[in-house]
Amino acid sequence: MTIGTRIFYCILLFLFYNASEAQELLSLNREEAEAIFLEQNLSLMAEKLEIPKAEALVLQAKVWPNPSLSIEEVNLWATQSQREPHGEELPPLFGNKGRYQQFSVGLEQLILTAGKRKKLLALEQVGADKAQQYFEDLLRSLKIEFRHQLTQMQYLQLNLQVYQQQLQALKYLVESYKNQVKQGHIAKGEYIRLKALEMEFNKESNDLKRELHGVEKELKLLMRLPATTQLTITEAGFKPPLHQNGLSPLSQLLKLAASSRPDLKLAQLNQEEYHRLYTYERAKRVPDVTLKAGYDRGGSILYNFIGFGLEIDLPIFDRNKGNIQAAALGREQSQIMLDQKSLAVENEIALAYQNLEDALSFLQGIDPEYETTLEQLLENYNKNFAAKHIGLLEYIDFLDAYLENKKIILEAGKELLLRKEELNYAVGQDIIK
Repeated sequence: MTIGTRIFYCILLFLFYNASEAQELLSLNREEAEAIFLEQNLSLMAEKLEIPKAEALVLQAKVWPNPSLSIEEVNLWATQSQREPHGEELPPLFGNKGRYQQFSVGLEQLILTAGKRKKLLALEQVGADKAQQYFEDLLRSLKIEFRHQLTQMQYLQLNLQVYQQQLQALKYLVESYKNQVKQGHIAKGEYIRLKALEMEFNKESNDLKRELHGVEKELKLLMRLPATTQLTITEAGFKPPLHQNGLSPLSQLLKLAASSRPDLKLAQLNQEEYHRLYTYERAKRVPDVTLKAGYDRGGSILYNFIGFGLEIDLPIFDRNKGNIQAAALGREQSQIMLDQKSLAVENEIALAYQNLEDALSFLQGIDPEYETTLEQLLENYNKNFAAKHIGLLEYIDFLDAYLENKKIILEAGKELLLRKEELNYAVGQDIIK
């Protein structure tokens, strides 16, 4: 089944899950699960809408201010003096109508000076760029959270599998010892000790299941899957084929982060925003001009008066000094924050790089044949214990050592995956697949 087919299946499952009470089993590998997450995550959908919202503000900044039309001094009826035989009359408007009608019409247009419109457009464009980077930063944060949950789920599933396999063998031995006790061949104390071990394994299995269900819930929320879905992640990809020679030099990763980290780009955009805001506030010192044109019918000695004019504020009291100073301080502050963020990014990458190297060295230090040897030894111990060639204490000691070593091997694979994703997160892109 292709990734696209699985995504389509999950969408149908989401739409029709109310129609069935039975749980739907969905088994995915890491790549398929991430494809559904990127397609269906509600937080990403909501944040992505911020980008066209910011672009709409850029579009709004491009338009000119609307002209203003006013109609004034309209008399709705004639006075008594106008109706007298020698009263004042005006030329009719339509036929014989409007001989006593006076009105004026005005038209005004605001003209922005000092390039304010262009500077405001540049300022809003920074806002649109920031919206894009906010989305990228959210995607980066959700992606590492999602991948960590995938890794945790794989680890818990494999760990639970180990306990369930041993629990199955123990149940067989417990039943065998129970029959032996009834026949009087062995002491009841050995049976009780073995039964206690079975209960301990049952408890560990239940604890792992409870933790696994919590991780499954988080993954279904991130993937927008219905609650009735029973999700499992396949084992593929739990141990990525990494080696130290495949890691890029640290200096190269530091350069790559400068053009990849969304939060670093946001800090750069904040500085650019304050720079453009400072330019815009300085431009606002220059007063805007309002052009005027007017027509007055019967309001003066001229029956049809047409006049022109302009209006301009006099910058006597308000020269926008406060806003200019605030923008200048914001520009200085944003530069400090950019330097701080750059330093933090470099240290994050260096730490993630070192942690990945340590995790890789530890995993490579484990003999590839060691896990196979462990399984063979376990099989031999089970046979020898069932045949009473070894005692109960020796068998339990080996089981403890076996489980501890299996846990160490699984945690080594889990640690490598976590450290790999932390380095990807620190750099800002998937440099290690």
